[in-house]
Amino acid sequence: MEAGTRRLAIKATGVRDTRGFTLIELLVVIAIIALLMGILVPVLRKVREQGKDVVCQNNMRQIGLAANFYADHYDLYIPRSAEWGGDIKPWFQLFMPFLAQEAVRDDYRSVDIFRCPSYPDKEQTVCYVINGWRSGNNGGGGMQRVATKLTACDSPASTIYLADNEDGPWRTIIKKATDRDVTRCDVFRDSHLPMSESQGTTDGRRVARARHKNGCNSLYLDFHVGWTAAEEMTAEMWSFER
Repeated sequence: MEAGTRRLAIKATGVRDTRGFTLIELLVVIAIIALLMGILVPVLRKVREQGKDVVCQNNMRQIGLAANFYADHYDLYIPRSAEWGGDIKPWFQLFMPFLAQEAVRDDYRSVDIFRCPSYPDKEQTVCYVINGWRSGNNGGGGMQRVATKLTACDSPASTIYLADNEDGPWRTIIKKATDRDVTRCDVFRDSHLPMSESQGTTDGRRVARARHKNGCNSLYLDFHVGWTAAEEMTAEMWSFER
């Protein structure tokens, strides 16, 4: 009887007896969502950066393979620095025949292996710098322009061959192998190291100080890849002679 009376009342008034969310309940739900977002966003950002780090290290490993193939092909010699206007081509151009990717009309924007996904300026096509440290040089500024035999290195497992390129207004954006500053993709003096404060075009910092966490990825002369803290990188790590 009561149920029938209730149905008649709903029919007469046109109002259904339902209970919605209160303002307090809505605020609680919004607060929970905001809390979850606050927890998840940093985690997702960290995962994304870790993914970029993995790609960068894989790129270095592929360059390491190319360097190894190059050494096998040229009696254990590997490229070092190059001089603008000289006969020596930049290291990344010399490695091209030994990589899976090819440049289009000498335009390196199509080559992803030389790109670190964490490099801020996405127009940069050469995101790594090579070891041009002259044997016996203590940071005096000499470049090793000619290829060097792997056997000339005393400690391949602890000698850096390639590292993350620093970004900044003093660092040139390389788009083609014919760009004049392709020869600045090397390291041969103390002021090029990550803890240097120099920002000169020639003597400014060339190894990234904080590309991946507080340091950079490095390819060593035994062709393994590892991470190096900026404050722990020394000139000795670039010298072939110990």
